[in-house]
Amino acid sequence: MRVVLTRQGKDTVRIDAPVRAFRCTGPRAQIGGGLLLQGVDGGNGVLVWLRTADSLRVGAWPLLQRGDTLSPRGATVGVRFMLGDAARGALLDSGTVWITRADSMVALVARGTGSETLTATRMAVEATFAAVPVGVDTVSCRAQL
Repeated sequence: MRVVLTRQGKDTVRIDAPVRAFRCTGPRAQIGGGLLLQGVDGGNGVLVWLRTADSLRVGAWPLLQRGDTLSPRGATVGVRFMLGDAARGALLDSGTVWITRADSMVALVARGTGSETLTATRMAVEATFAAVPVGVDTVSCRAQL
């Protein structure tokens, strides 16, 4: 996984990390399940939840907001990064995820913007996941609040 975060008027953070992908199941039928991808290196990382009631499809997926429980298909993308010893993060609120491979391996590019949680600074994110094998284990898609 390769990620570039550009904080408006501030700086650029780059993250290179190994990625794991798991099929996941949702708490209710309308949410369904999907695929959960996570790449972490130290305190830096990206989480992508590809939510679908059926199979993954190649193509553009809309970004969903964290609390969206009605949309049957879309992606939620969150980033976390360290500046010094302070953890920062953001959920993308606009943009698109393009899936280019969706079989036993998944490949995608997520591009979008979001507000940093600590300072409300807007940031642009581009995350590239290339040929990530999908694990055989299933995890929960249930959000922990």
